[in-house]
Amino acid sequence: MNFKIVFHPLAAIVLTAILFVSCSSSDSRKPIEVVFYNVENLFDTVEDTAIWDDEFLPDSAKDWTTERYNKKLVDLAKVLTAISEDDLPEVIGVCEVENRQVVEDLFKTDSLGKTKFKVIHEDSPDKRGIDVALAYNSEVLSEVYHEKIRYSFAFEPETTTRDILYAKLLSGTDTLHFFVNHWPSRRGGQEASEPKRLMAATMLRTKMDSILLKDKDAKIIAMGDFNDYPNNKSMTEIMNCEPDANQRLTNLTYNFHESGLGTYNYRGEWGMLDQFIVSDGLLFSAEGFATSDSSAAIFKEDWMLYFPEDGKEPSPSKTYGGPNYYGGYSDHLPIRLTLY
Repeated sequence: MNFKIVFHPLAAIVLTAILFVSCSSSDSRKPIEVVFYNVENLFDTVEDTAIWDDEFLPDSAKDWTTERYNKKLVDLAKVLTAISEDDLPEVIGVCEVENRQVVEDLFKTDSLGKTKFKVIHEDSPDKRGIDVALAYNSEVLSEVYHEKIRYSFAFEPETTTRDILYAKLLSGTDTLHFFVNHWPSRRGGQEASEPKRLMAATMLRTKMDSILLKDKDAKIIAMGDFNDYPNNKSMTEIMNCEPDANQRLTNLTYNFHESGLGTYNYRGEWGMLDQFIVSDGLLFSAEGFATSDSSAAIFKEDWMLYFPEDGKEPSPSKTYGGPNYYGGYSDHLPIRLTLY
């Protein structure tokens, strides 16, 4: 299989150096691969009267059948299996999942079910019922604690959105903090919807700072579909995670954005909506797991893309376009981060 993983410049040199150092150390643990994937509306076919899931039912305009659901699970498992050359990723964050059961179903598929993944999920108040979740290899990591971080909007109190999921995991003697995000969409326009993402950013940064206040060297990874780009106000002014910002956090996908790369294609233009933000404690760790500013990658294969007949820029092969079923994987590409 030919892998097409997009790194930013000089990554090969930096990664080679990291591998040399890590292999020369006394810590013999394998690297940990962290993946985030917006899986595009992973709904089951059972009606849930507590949420608005009507469009993803067998009698809906989308004709969401058991066969289509099972195909979607197998397709997503194919992506997650292919994303790491050596083995399955150890930590996988996902968004746009209806409930815990669909995530469990995904990790019971033939290609993923051989690994003992455990799922962390909490129902959020999103009207459509879509949530975030985290799965981890229980033979490599163990859960210490998790919680959902809920926020609302004083300027629009009737609006509900996805929670941020926080999980504290342990690998050996290393404590790793994970935040899985799916911030409010740009529906209504970027400017009109921005205050909602600024609130999400404030909640995330506050929680991350509370961890760093107790342990300045804490190893933190925030990942997700932020529905903002790395140069938007939520990232530059609230998260303060631009490279060289000296604010204890770094956005490892900023350079992808600067290079015109992305995980989502909107009207022919790629955008870096899916991102990794890490703390200095992980970026500059002298012992245990660490990463580098060149360790993030976009996973992109031709078989995951739709190529227009007019020769225009390809885009992620999505499952639906409105009511039309295309049978693709997702409208987003996944991202990967290696911890050495």
